[in-house]
This record gives sequence, C-alpha cells and structure tokens, in this order.
Amino acid sequence: MLAYRPLQRIRKTLVAYLLLAAILFFWWQTITPSHQRDWADDVAYLLKSELSGNQVTLHNVRNFEWRSESDYTPNWETRHYNLEQLVSADLILSYWMGPHIAHTLVSFGFDNGQQLVFSLEIRKERHESFSAIGGFFRQFEQVIIAADERDIILTRSNARQEDVYLYPLALNPQQLRTLFLGYLTTAESLRTTPQFYNTLTSNCTTIVFDLARQIAPGIPLDYRLLLSGHFAEYAYEQGALIPGYSYSQLQTSGYINVRAQQANEDPNFSRAIRTDIAAISKED
Repeated sequence: MLAYRPLQRIRKTLVAYLLLAAILFFWWQTITPSHQRDWADDVAYLLKSELSGNQVTLHNVRNFEWRSESDYTPNWETRHYNLEQLVSADLILSYWMGPHIAHTLVSFGFDNGQQLVFSLEIRKERHESFSAIGGFFRQFEQVIIAADERDIILTRSNARQEDVYLYPLALNPQQLRTLFLGYLTTAESLRTTPQFYNTLTSNCTTIVFDLARQIAPGIPLDYRLLLSGHFAEYAYEQGALIPGYSYSQLQTSGYINVRAQQANEDPNFSRAIRTDIAAISKED
C-alpha cells in the first residue's frame, strides 16, 4: 500500500500534465494569422504585382523619407519595371544585434539606374516592436516589403546606425529573373494567405536560401542560416558572390555606412553607396 500511493500520485500528475499539454495544443491551433490589424506605418500595405510579359507593375512600393527611426514621411508608390532591363542583384546584410545576427535583404538593379530592394519582415502592429522570442510563438505575421534604396537601406545605415554591407551576387540573367519573380510569388502568396513569421524557419534569411534553391537545388543547409551575420560568408563559399576576390576584400569594399551617410541628401544614393564596390568590380 505504501508503494502504491506514490505511484498513484505520479500517474495523476502525468495525466494532469498531458491534459494541460492538450489544452495548450488546441489553444495554439486557434491562433491564426490575419491581415486585419492596426499595422505600423512602415508595414501598413501589402505588395501587389501585375506581370505582362516582361513588364512588371508593382503596387505599394515603399519610399519613405526617414529623418530618424521615428520621424518620417510615409510614401507608397506604384512603379513599373522591365525584366529585360534587370542586370544585377546585391546581397545586403544589416547588423542590428552584434556580429552574429543581421537582417538580410536583396537589391535588384536595372540598366536604367533603378534599384529595388526586397525584404521579408515581421508585420508588426502599431504598438509592437520586434522580439526574437515572440517570433517563435506566432506573435507576428510576415510581409514582403519592396522598397527604394533611399528608404530601406538609408533608414538602417543612417537613421538606425546599423552596420550595413553590400555584396554583389554572381547571377546570370535567367537566375536574376528567377530570383526576382520568386520574391513576387512569395509576396502574392502572403497577400492572399497571411502567414506567421518564425524566427527559426521563416525569416529574412531563409527566404533567400529557399529562393536560391530554385536556382541551385543542391546548396546545403548550414548553421549560418541561423547565425545570419555570417550568411554572406556562406554565400561566398557557395560561389554566389562576384568571383576573383577574397571574402575579406568583398567585405571591406562592401561596408557602405560612411558613403551612405555622406550621400544622405544625394538623389543618386544608390550609385554613391557603390563607389568602392564598382572600383573592385573593375579590377583585373
């Protein structure tokens, strides 16, 4: 009898824990993503695209004027692009939490001088701020932002004082087109069906990896998908950055903060931040 009572208590405790776990599981399943919330200004609208042959029309391209992180003039635009004029893509890493964590963006260049940046971000509500822990627990929806470089890069390098690096990608015209359209397909999917952001499995770096696998299906999984501050080095090892230079050369020339701050009012911001990068690209 004395041995039976502790065993009975253990069984009751186990049943109670299992019941609680079941309740939490069913509650978890009731949390669903939504487009109907009081969104922060910088994620207020969803990207919408229209494709006709090589002609692309994008609605809700962000082009804010940022004076500081909290002082800005909102501006959302409709823009038109010709895929036959798509000539380049750059991997951009913006370090906001030490050397191991960075936000990952991709900027596409056209032969008429246009640049367009895509970024997968949390779609925070007006009262919210980013939380990596919250990103594990369905706190945020996700959104694809298409933005002008004077918006999405300048706010990070100048307004937020993050360290920003730009790395030219080694992609042929078909690969550029595949990557560009991959972002549009993802954005359209999110526009029609909201999805939660996940710090581990669905974030700004994993989308680049997933789209890159459409170009090179065999690229391996790597710990640097989580430690995103080292993602450019991973891309270099996979042959995705411009060839002929060491990673340290590309990293040094790709640090844009000084140039970005000097070009704060420059209408040719995109060209100005690429001055040293253009020089290394032309070396023999």
